Amino acid sequence: MDGVNFPIARSTLPEAAAERLRTLIIEGQLAPGARLNERELSERLGVSRTPLREAFRMLAADGLLVQLPNRGAQVVSLSREDAGHAFEVMASLEGLAGELAAARASDADLADLRALQADMEQAHARADLPAYYRANRAIHERINAIAGNPILSQTFKTLNARLHALRFRSNFVQAKWDQAVAEHRGMLDALAARDGEGLRDLLVGHLRAKKRAVLETMKE
Repeated sequence: MDGVNFPIARSTLPEAAAERLRTLIIEGQLAPGARLNERELSERLGVSRTPLREAFRMLAADGLLVQLPNRGAQVVSLSREDAGHAFEVMASLEGLAGELAAARASDADLADLRALQADMEQAHARADLPAYYRANRAIHERINAIAGNPILSQTFKTLNARLHALRFRSNFVQAKWDQAVAEHRGMLDALAARDGEGLRDLLVGHLRAKKRAVLETMKE
């Protein structure tokens, strides 16, 4: 298996292994539908099979893996139809999160988001897609947290976990990547203006554009 190895501190083995596996799935190093080889992953992550299997269970609960009887774990592969339906729901969730966040964001929240935006734009400028996507993901999660609705946050987290790999791949097209960065600037402007309706519309439009990009990628 190609790629950089990820040694993990023993104190948080299952959680850290799950996060490393999540990154490998998001970045496509573990492809949709791939069967997971316990021996190879155990060596790559520097963990024994017991915490690795616990990490598998954690990611299965998040909807990223499916555990097959007597056949181990496999990366979930969404159909184009399933992905389209999921993005429709995500657009509504993110729109609601934006509307609530605009009413509840503090100056400190805005400063944090602007710092994340700067990190994201720097990664975009140097064409570092993994770093870009980490900052992008953090921005969306931060807006969702600012919204202050735990039911919304949990639903968002559960559904979005299944879409990360597809969202990551949609940025392979430079024009769509550039467009996403510009849309994020508009989101921060709307949040700073406490324009809940405007931010909702921007986020819904952003997710609809992302849906189109993802479905085009899946078709190819």
